[in-house]
Amino acid sequence: QVQLVESGGGLVQAGGSLRLSCAASRGTVSPYYMGWFRQAPGKEREFVAAVNWSGGSTYYRDSNKGRFTISRDRAKNTVHLQMDSLRAEDTAIYYCAAATFNPGIPSYAGGYDRWGHGTQVTISS
Repeated sequence: QVQLVESGGGLVQAGGSLRLSCAASRGTVSPYYMGWFRQAPGKEREFVAAVNWSGGSTYYRDSNKGRFTISRDRAKNTVHLQMDSLRAEDTAIYYCAAATFNPGIPSYAGGYDRWGHGTQVTISS
C-alpha cells in the first residue's frame, strides 16, 4: 500500500513562494495520477494540481495557473508543488494524493485512493 508524506508547508508573506514535496513509499503499482488538493477552514476540499505519473501531463485549477507548478521525480517517487505569488486565499492544509487507477478526471478527489496527512500553508497579508 502506497503511503504519502508531505513536507514543505509553512508561513510566508503574500507574494512569496513555497515548495511542497510528497514522498511516496514504493508500492507494487505506480499511480495513474499524483495530485495536490487543499482545504481551507470552513470550506470544501478543492483540487489544486495533478500530474500523470507516466506521461507527465499536468493539470491545474484555473486560479492557480501561472502561479503553481507541479512536477514529479519518478526515480525518487516524489511529487513537488512549487507555489509562487502566493495570496492570502491560498491559506489551507495541502494534501498529496495518489490515484492508483484512472479516475477519469484528474481534479476529481473521489478518484484518489491514497492520501497524505496534509501540510499547513499559511499566507500572511
